[in-house]
Amino acid sequence: MTTELRRLRNYIGGEFKDAADGRTTEVVNPATGEVYATAPLSGQADVDAAMAAAAAAFPGWRDTTPAERQKALLKIADAFEARADELVAAESENTGKPLGLTASEELPPMVDQIRFFAGAARLLEGRSAGEYMDGMTSIIRREPVGVCAQVAPWNYPMMMAVWKFAPAIAAGNTVVLKPSDTTPASTVLMAEIIDSVLPKGVFNVVCGDRETGKAMVEHSTPAMASITGSVRAGMQVAESASKDVKRVHLELGGKAPVVVFEDADIPKAVEDIAVAGYFNAGQDCTAATRVLVHESIHDEFVAALAKAAADTKTGAPDDEDVLYGPLNNPNQLQQVAGFIERLPAHAKVEAGGHRVGEKGYFYAPTVVSGLKQDDEIIQNEVFGPVITVQSFTDESQALEYANGVEFALASSVWTKDHGRAMRMSKNLDFGCVWINTHIPLVAEMPHGGFKKSGYGKDLSAYGFEDYTRIKHVMTSLDG
Repeated sequence: MTTELRRLRNYIGGEFKDAADGRTTEVVNPATGEVYATAPLSGQADVDAAMAAAAAAFPGWRDTTPAERQKALLKIADAFEARADELVAAESENTGKPLGLTASEELPPMVDQIRFFAGAARLLEGRSAGEYMDGMTSIIRREPVGVCAQVAPWNYPMMMAVWKFAPAIAAGNTVVLKPSDTTPASTVLMAEIIDSVLPKGVFNVVCGDRETGKAMVEHSTPAMASITGSVRAGMQVAESASKDVKRVHLELGGKAPVVVFEDADIPKAVEDIAVAGYFNAGQDCTAATRVLVHESIHDEFVAALAKAAADTKTGAPDDEDVLYGPLNNPNQLQQVAGFIERLPAHAKVEAGGHRVGEKGYFYAPTVVSGLKQDDEIIQNEVFGPVITVQSFTDESQALEYANGVEFALASSVWTKDHGRAMRMSKNLDFGCVWINTHIPLVAEMPHGGFKKSGYGKDLSAYGFEDYTRIKHVMTSLDG
């Protein structure tokens, strides 16, 4: 008996449509490795149609009042909350994530973030009007930038879609959003829910692969391109956008250092770091993947972390005891396994280091010690459930190791010494520094990095302002 595959469709101008040329891709559940749906493989005609719809809707949406945009976003948040079970099920099928954790750890923050940006829509303030030249009054206008081309990743398909569309729409922009080709289901469901709230063309979803994303970024219509993805993808977007000087927002890779000093609360640090390193199978650009431990507690810490890894469980989405599910796709499984297979002789696998089962793309929680700063696994993003441990002698060396990578998104410091924590937070070259914790996010605070981790901020008033442009208006007082 053959099970009929679910048919996902683009959402363009308020209508659900197949790709213009009928092409599709298969969508695989990474927990089983089985195909469960098809999605459009959109081409230039589909991108053209979505951009035209967004452009046509822009003047009307731009001219809505902040109160109207707030009301719409609050309705979307309420609708997402009301259909939480459907969204969680779609996301779990998309990604293999545990159902319970997706419901408790992802859906509530998403809804809260939409409500935050609903409030932000009414709090876009500028400098007061003033006379900076005799007989002239100057005012500052904050305006939406226009149509936004947005590309979301496969590690948090729902939440990253929210980070993209909520601030853009709150500021008065219209959106063409492309989910990853491996995880389109929850984004298409979002479009179905949003359909009853927003005017046609304000929010559009185009499914497809990297060529689809490239066509969106290179299209002449968008005023801004926003992507969450790999450094390589971000560089390609920046290059493509430069041809017509589009505004670009990039949230790229990470290699978060976790600096543990000798006075840290070791049991708490181990417990929290294991969760922050293995949650979502380590497929998080802020994951606690690169631990730096003072030499005096190194062996004790490694032993405790290896035990925590051994006690951490991965498995099927409906298993309530698991912390994380599978890696997203077979290529990602191969990438993670490759890092372990290529470890230098001086490295030691303290826990894990192998695939789990033959069905789906599961990988064991892994700890690797004995590493040097220039090792591949230290310098490059693994994006899997692998935590590395290095030893340092003093604060200066800890900073040298922590900052000695090309990524600069997130970091954390573990110490009871307030002065040391403040010095480290000042000198760590990362967009976020957590102290005695790792990975909590709130809608009010910005998320974004430096160096090859990209530029621009998600969340917060700063993320909202990224989707606006500034205009100076000067008027003569003589009439």
